[in-house]
Amino acid sequence: MSLLLGLALGFGLLLIYQSFTPATARTRRKAPSRIDTLLLRAGLDKVTRAGFIYASVTSAIIVGLIVLVLTGAYMIALTFAGFGLCAPWAIVRRQAAKRSAALREQWPDVVDHLRSAIRAGLSLPEALTQLGVQGPETLRPAFTDFGLDYRATARFEESLNKLAERLADPVSDKIVAALRITREVGGTDLGEMLGTLSSFLRDSARTRGELEARQSWTVSAARLAVAAPWVILLLLAGQPAAVAAYSTLTGVLVLLSGLGLSFICYRAMMRIGRLPEEERVFR
Repeated sequence: MSLLLGLALGFGLLLIYQSFTPATARTRRKAPSRIDTLLLRAGLDKVTRAGFIYASVTSAIIVGLIVLVLTGAYMIALTFAGFGLCAPWAIVRRQAAKRSAALREQWPDVVDHLRSAIRAGLSLPEALTQLGVQGPETLRPAFTDFGLDYRATARFEESLNKLAERLADPVSDKIVAALRITREVGGTDLGEMLGTLSSFLRDSARTRGELEARQSWTVSAARLAVAAPWVILLLLAGQPAAVAAYSTLTGVLVLLSGLGLSFICYRAMMRIGRLPEEERVFR
């Protein structure tokens, strides 16, 4: 009997504690993983993390089997299977970079639309929802989903958080942060602030585009320098003598050393030629 009374007392104290605990502290959302963020940046929000991993493994198996059938060398096939595993990552990263470059040109238009809508007397939720119809084509689905979230919950801050997660872009984080502060604090200079932000974004996009055009030769040289030895290896793998050589312990060590050096040199060249990326406000 005393045990039941103790359990009932403990459960009652737990309920009392939860009633005084803020809801935000009890329901912390788990931050999206690196794969989820990469897929969102690439505009592949319909692809799940499990589906992406499955595609990577499938790519590795297919590439490995093709090289094994062509060469008959298990170690070379295993090496190229590793390349096949990384191929979806490289494709999605490239898609994310292209999408970021395209969005960089479109964010000033988004800010101008917001500024015009707010000056016309629309509220912030209405102005953001209107972008789902009149905004840039690639961004309309995200703002349409924002409108659906806001109509379903009537919670502006929560809908803004989901919008920032879908867009997964540093510029969108700045816009969302500015709108959130304006919503909470208030003020009459939102139109002027959006006009200044639009001018800044246009100047930044133009400058970064010029730098990326000049930096592209470094990226191309790094990729060519890494790919060339492995293309030659694939061509040599058609000869029985080369297959026999790379099937020995020394050949395996040469392959592993080549992989390590290729990875280190590629990362070093990409780091030297990489432009600094804007940090996100929300993660």
